Amino acid sequence: MIRFFESLVDPYTPYQETDRPPTRLWPFLRSFAGPFRTVFALGFVVTIAVALIEVWLIWYLGQLTDTLTTAAPETVWDTHKWELLAVAIFILVLRPAIQILNEVLLNHGIGVNWGTLIRWRTHRHVMRQSVGWFENDFAGRIANRVMQTPSAANEVIFQVFDAVTYAIAYSIGAAVMLWAADPRLLIPMLLWMALYTALLRWAVVNVGPRSKAASAARSKLNGRLVDGYTNVHSVKMFAHHDREIAYAKEAIQEVKETFSYEMRIYTWMNTMLVALNGLLIVGVVGWAMGLYFGSQATVGIVVAASALVLRLNAMTGWIMWAVTNLFQQLGIVAEGMETVAHPVDLTDDPGATDLVMTTGRIEVQGVSHHYGKGAGGLDRIDLTVEPGEKVGLVGRSGAGKSTLIKLLLRFYDPEGGVIRIDGQDIATVTQESLRRSMGVVQQDSALLHRPVRDNILYGRPDASEDEVTQAAKRAEAHEFILGLKDGEGRTGYDAHVGERGVKLSGGQRQRITLARVILKDAPILLLDEATSALDSEVEAAIQDTLYGLMEGKTVIAIAHRLSTIARMDRIVVMDDGRIMEQGTHAELLDMGGIYARLWTRQSGGFIGSDTAGHETEAAE
Repeated sequence: MIRFFESLVDPYTPYQETDRPPTRLWPFLRSFAGPFRTVFALGFVVTIAVALIEVWLIWYLGQLTDTLTTAAPETVWDTHKWELLAVAIFILVLRPAIQILNEVLLNHGIGVNWGTLIRWRTHRHVMRQSVGWFENDFAGRIANRVMQTPSAANEVIFQVFDAVTYAIAYSIGAAVMLWAADPRLLIPMLLWMALYTALLRWAVVNVGPRSKAASAARSKLNGRLVDGYTNVHSVKMFAHHDREIAYAKEAIQEVKETFSYEMRIYTWMNTMLVALNGLLIVGVVGWAMGLYFGSQATVGIVVAASALVLRLNAMTGWIMWAVTNLFQQLGIVAEGMETVAHPVDLTDDPGATDLVMTTGRIEVQGVSHHYGKGAGGLDRIDLTVEPGEKVGLVGRSGAGKSTLIKLLLRFYDPEGGVIRIDGQDIATVTQESLRRSMGVVQQDSALLHRPVRDNILYGRPDASEDEVTQAAKRAEAHEFILGLKDGEGRTGYDAHVGERGVKLSGGQRQRITLARVILKDAPILLLDEATSALDSEVEAAIQDTLYGLMEGKTVIAIAHRLSTIARMDRIVVMDDGRIMEQGTHAELLDMGGIYARLWTRQSGGFIGSDTAGHETEAAE
């Protein structure tokens, strides 16, 4: 039966993605509600039924009391036996069935699927963000918000049904019952409800902002912790244990303070609630007894009124907690929306088509990009790479070489100019098709914490086992892969490599990255320090492989070691975001310019004071 309710909504049902989700709280939550309309409606009906049944039981208790106190004991059974049997059957069978239906609807029909659907869709939205968006935030904070926002939204919908809907239905039913017994009994209850509503409003107004602040503090703490754990090598290497502890303590203290403010609200709320509930009990029960002493109310009315207010007394704390918890969770959702509902700014053009790769010609025309800072990056670059041409990029750190690679991959859109591949503006083709046409090896050879095989297969998921092995051999990786063993005993290509490949050396990671690109066999090859982490012996062993891989491809390669790009068809020298020189290795040496001085430094040592300017190093 439970599986039936869990299958009422498919959390992975197709939907229309949007680049700009709602930025206001309730529209944001409503945007996920489409698949749940029927289940929500049924949930409301059943929750109201549960509340009204509870009120009816109290009313019937009053009726039964009057019957027992006014009729002779020997006639009660004869007169009311069928009524009593019907009520017993209802309490034993129908009431539990309705309550169980309410439970499975909330917990399994809604609870299991609502959070899953939101987490699935928010994760998809976050994964569509640009590389630049991720670079401007902590991975830990992003992950924390993706995890906690759906959980908070799940709690919101649960409290809306389990507490708010139930409380409203119960209060209305209680008011109707008191009115039917004696309208004057409504006076103390209405007065209490007004004060209770004022207290509830005070709590909600204060809890929302405090909860958002506490949630932001927790996300900040999570970001700092993950940042420290991810970079633990640097922490240990520079002996900054105490500094990292202090850095985390600052965020932990902020979490403590924001949580403390929340708790103060709950303490004051509960203190005032106890006083209010005392007024409710004395007011309603006292008034009912006064009516009884004046022969204006029966014993049954006194009993029913007493049972009702005692039940309300027990409920008020729960309702107050539930409603404040509702707004606490709304605060968490609001805080999480800053990440999970952030607009996707780098998007495919509405009429974008797949890139049609013909020859692999790259044109960069008047391209400028300064990361919104007005300086750095690229400044009006013009560069054409002919089909099959191998171009090397050199220049000092910050010259703009890696920026050019990122723009080619459309990790960013240029602030000015245009980039074309085979005559097609890359801003008008789909990002997926653009990146499928490129093989990339970066200086930071981060891997996924998955088996070695899966990391290589990232280049071409449908490749065979033999193709994976051959790619690893060409990258000089096969031998060391066979010797791998992880903490759970998995070996060789099944061994997991740790977060970002931390269990491997830099050279091993880079060779697996190379194997991945070899397997992909894309027509355009972008190499950003592809051999920087390799020792000279391994680098020499795979140089022929790299040049073999370049055959028939359009290649742009960044290199620290000028010897690795000396055989390129053309070398482009960059500085301050501009192209300063270009030509073959021999031509650039004959020019006696920046490249010639860089080459002299790397091959023959320092020869003269004029080598200390722009040519301080050929690195980025």
